[in-house]
Amino acid sequence: MIKCNVTVCGTVSKAATCRTNKEGKAFVSFAMNVVIPAKSGINKTIEVSVVKDGTLTEVGSCNIGERIEVAGVLVPRKWGDVLYFNLSASSISHQPDEAEDCIKGVMEFRGKVGKSIEDKTDKNGVPYCQFSAFSAEKVQDGFEYIWVSFFLFDGKCEAWLQPGVKANIKGALSVSVFNDKLDFSCRVSEMSEYVPQPYNG
Repeated sequence: MIKCNVTVCGTVSKAATCRTNKEGKAFVSFAMNVVIPAKSGINKTIEVSVVKDGTLTEVGSCNIGERIEVAGVLVPRKWGDVLYFNLSASSISHQPDEAEDCIKGVMEFRGKVGKSIEDKTDKNGVPYCQFSAFSAEKVQDGFEYIWVSFFLFDGKCEAWLQPGVKANIKGALSVSVFNDKLDFSCRVSEMSEYVPQPYNG
């Protein structure tokens, strides 16, 4: 599970349309392009699919080419080699605070820790722990995996943090491009071992 409480700045790429859900409630959907900066190589543009409860009159027109800022819950999903970004919006601003495209916010992650857990030191001599973990999601007959790099400052690695352990992690989200691939990273603020509870049905 990966869920991100974010603010996204970008440009509308598909005009807003209004539809109704199964309960008959109106919602508006549109898409926006967001340029993700590259650590090396060329920047990458991703498309974020946005939904917001309400009618076009309530939400406001989102016209192609308009720069907007959207706050809400972003959920990345993987299908084959393609990542999809679905944003359930809580608010939309037609006057963004940010001049540059960005995705900023907090990631909530549940998944399994990878094989490598390393103690490192940054260029200022500050020690930190670096590890990767993946979130798995069942898609049709198989599973898709999204990997995230985690950086733990202000504390040593907990004894339970071992390869293969499931963890709940929360922290500051960073999205960048490395070797033409999207790279998710997170500066950890909270972390605990995830122990599935037996079903008591």
